[in-house]
Amino acid sequence: MDISILLALQQFREGGGGIFLKFLEKMTFLGEMNTVLVIMAVVYWCIDKDMGAYLMMGWSGNRLVNGMLKVTACVYRPWIRDARVVPNAATMATATGYSFPSGHSMNAASVYGGCLVRSDFSRASRIIFALTVALVAFSRNYLGVHTPQDVLIGVSAGLLVMVLTYLLMRWIAIHPKEDKYVAVVGLILAVLVATYAAVKPYPADYDLEGKLIVDGAKMARDTFKGVGWCMAFLIGWILERRLVRFTTQISPYRRLTRFAVGLFTYYAVSLILVPLIASGISGAAGTLVSCFVQMFYVVFLFPLLVKLAEGDQPEAVFGKKQKRP
Repeated sequence: MDISILLALQQFREGGGGIFLKFLEKMTFLGEMNTVLVIMAVVYWCIDKDMGAYLMMGWSGNRLVNGMLKVTACVYRPWIRDARVVPNAATMATATGYSFPSGHSMNAASVYGGCLVRSDFSRASRIIFALTVALVAFSRNYLGVHTPQDVLIGVSAGLLVMVLTYLLMRWIAIHPKEDKYVAVVGLILAVLVATYAAVKPYPADYDLEGKLIVDGAKMARDTFKGVGWCMAFLIGWILERRLVRFTTQISPYRRLTRFAVGLFTYYAVSLILVPLIASGISGAAGTLVSCFVQMFYVVFLFPLLVKLAEGDQPEAVFGKKQKRP
């Protein structure tokens, strides 16, 4: 049935439904990894620190869940399972690895669905968030790179993780000193996922040209991305809560300055430093370290630089006797 739905959408797309193509390509962009990372970073630095931390914690957890499900199910892409499926060429170029569950759908459920989970948004805003999640998920079907099952499970799992994260963050707000135990448990889970992805066997199926359909080593490296982001968030989050404690209760001018400087330095780290690390350290370890550096910069290093640049002395930033706000 999944393939039948994709074939029906494909027929519509090729028979005059191209009018929706550009729009849905833009919607699928909202589920891209780098897009959601930038959105979460801007929220965390400039708008609402607690909201940003909640989104990043939930998203990091979702990356672990997505990676573990992908390497466990090992479901091939729709066009591999049925040659009649012809995906959108531009989207297909980036749709590598296993299909189930949809990473874009889980990203959308993490960020836009994460906002939907919270009750401190207006009804109109919540409708917009819900529509965004639905359109990002549907775009993956319309473009032919995921089945309905992929996106439904992706959205459902993503929202479940965000609900659990929301409840966990509320508990931490009541018991702030217990955050270290949350971090320890999260780090242990990340190590277990990394170990599982590294040691498990992968299918070794070949196409008609004798090429491996999906490289198991690459899938392990992709899972290590989520592990690196998750570990960096947890460590950076604990360090920031104890050593930096920056605030987003600032003037519009400071918000704008943080936004501009933050984006510039984020892209410098992501486009220059991260590739250098990945090329200098081979294999899954390089993937883990490069993603760790990227997220650690967002969660801890840039807030530290902001705190220092905005007038705090180092001893005030790192003072042991500061009380938690």
